[in-house]
Amino acid sequence: MLIVRSLLLFVLAAVAEIGGAWLIWQGVREHRGLLWVGGGVIALGLYGFVATLQPDAQFGRILAAYGGIFVVGSLAWGMVVDKFKPDRYDIAGAVICLLGVAVIMYAPRGA
Repeated sequence: MLIVRSLLLFVLAAVAEIGGAWLIWQGVREHRGLLWVGGGVIALGLYGFVATLQPDAQFGRILAAYGGIFVVGSLAWGMVVDKFKPDRYDIAGAVICLLGVAVIMYAPRGA
């Protein structure tokens, strides 16, 4: 159950961080205005809060593992929102990142 909770929190964090960065990008680069930027700043703040809800108490471990989730989430966001088409190297890199997440977060550790 802890693994499921952890994975759900990683997904929520990814949506908040990637979505927040995308909103800021849209506000600045696509000239959509300060409301978009403000929404992005709020979403990025929520990302920081969600990370604190992870069951593991090691900040460095959480952020290191989240990096892999961020990579995969960014590719997925690009596919859904911006119609990005990943190539086989993007996919291979994403799989490698997910393997890294699994090792960092869920490998059995001694006491």
